Amino acid sequence: MAEQEVIKHTKKVYKIWGSEKHNFWEKLREFLVEIVIIVFAVSLSIWLHERSEHSHQQQEVKAFLFGLREDLKNDIKEMGEDKKSFYANRGGFGYLANLRLNEKINRDSVLKYKQFLRNTTSLLANNGRFEGFKSSGRIGNIEDLDLQNDIMEFYTENLPSLLLSTNLYTQQKLKFMDVVSENLVRLTDSTTNEDKVLVMPRVYNHIVTLSNVKEIIDRYDTCINKAKKIMGRIDNRYGR
Repeated sequence: MAEQEVIKHTKKVYKIWGSEKHNFWEKLREFLVEIVIIVFAVSLSIWLHERSEHSHQQQEVKAFLFGLREDLKNDIKEMGEDKKSFYANRGGFGYLANLRLNEKINRDSVLKYKQFLRNTTSLLANNGRFEGFKSSGRIGNIEDLDLQNDIMEFYTENLPSLLLSTNLYTQQKLKFMDVVSENLVRLTDSTTNEDKVLVMPRVYNHIVTLSNVKEIIDRYDTCINKAKKIMGRIDNRYGR
């Protein structure tokens, strides 16, 4: 509609300027009026286009943030379970690390933590939605700068720090399991020499390292708290 108005008034400008029915000042006056109308029509068209584009962008942002809230909700749940696993690792490896020299292992204690001594734990973050939105260059469309900064910090700093810690822990645990497997022997009574293997100096060194999970727990707490903060900001902006 605005384009049609511009065309119509542009034609009118040419018609006025070429008219012999008006003197110079009348032509100039009419010319200026038509130019003002054209400028207004162009400005209005640009404003309406920008407003429509902005509205579309904010609808995309809203859809992204609602989806992100669900991703974070699932991540918080998984991180809570992961923390329990690392607490169990601390319990099992802590028990073994604190054994006195030549003290016999309590089999019940080992059985209690056995699955955690052998299993590895790592967060599988739901970050696909964020990566897609970021790679498309739309993160900057989030108008709440505090929310935008929290999201960027969570996915580019907090999560990578956590995953770095858990990956290093997994590498150490795999070394521990390799040493145990290398020295594990089946006995004639169908049991194994696991009790002796777990107190071997080479194994003990790995155990001491694996009993320290404070950094990992702290980084899980940081991620959980930041995720909850982001969800709270989204709720405050759009409602639940």
